Amino acid sequence: MLPVTAVDFCYGWTLWLFLSWIPSFFYENYHQNLQRSALYASGVFIVGVIGDTVGGLISDFILRRSGNKRAARRDVIVAEMLGGLLFLLPVMAIHDVTIAAVSLSLAFFFLELIVAPIWSVPMDIAPDYSGSASGMMNFGFGVAGIVSPVMFGSLVDQTGSWTLPFGASVGLLLIGAMLAFRMHADRPFELSAAPPRSP
Repeated sequence: MLPVTAVDFCYGWTLWLFLSWIPSFFYENYHQNLQRSALYASGVFIVGVIGDTVGGLISDFILRRSGNKRAARRDVIVAEMLGGLLFLLPVMAIHDVTIAAVSLSLAFFFLELIVAPIWSVPMDIAPDYSGSASGMMNFGFGVAGIVSPVMFGSLVDQTGSWTLPFGASVGLLLIGAMLAFRMHADRPFELSAAPPRSP
C-alpha cells in the first residue's frame, strides 16, 4: 500500500493546488476581476467533475475488455498523470489567460480521471481489508492537503511568480506516474497464517 499512498499524495498535491489557488491565480496573475476569476475557475472545476466519472468508465471498460487489473488501474493512472502534467506546461510557458483557462481545464480533467481508478486499487489489493487499505491510501491525500496549499502560497509570496509552484506540481505528477509502476492491483494481499500457539 505504500506506493499507492505515495501516488495519492502526488495526485492530492496538485488537486489541492487547484482547489486552493486557481481563483487567486486568475485574479492576481491575469488581473481579472473577481467575477471573471470565478467564471474561469468554475469552468476548470466543471471539466474536472466530468473527469471524475469518465475515469471510472475508462477503468471499468478496460477491466471488462481485458480482465487485466494492472492495465485498468495502474496504466490508466499513469496516462492520466502524464496528461495532467502535459497540460500544466502551457500554463507555465505562455502568459495568456485563455490558454491558461483551457490548459488548466484539460489538466484538471486528466487529474480527476485518476479518482475512480486510484480508489479501486485498495479494494483490489486488500479486498478483505478495503476500508483499512483505503484509509492508508487517503492518508497521502490528507498530508498533501495540509502541505500543498501552504507550500504553493509560500512559493508565490517568496518568488512573486506562479511558474515555480506549478513546476513543483509537474514534478510531483511525474514522480507519481513513476511510482504507480510499484502498485500491484493484480496481487491481492493475503494475511499469512498465524503460527500455532505453544501449549
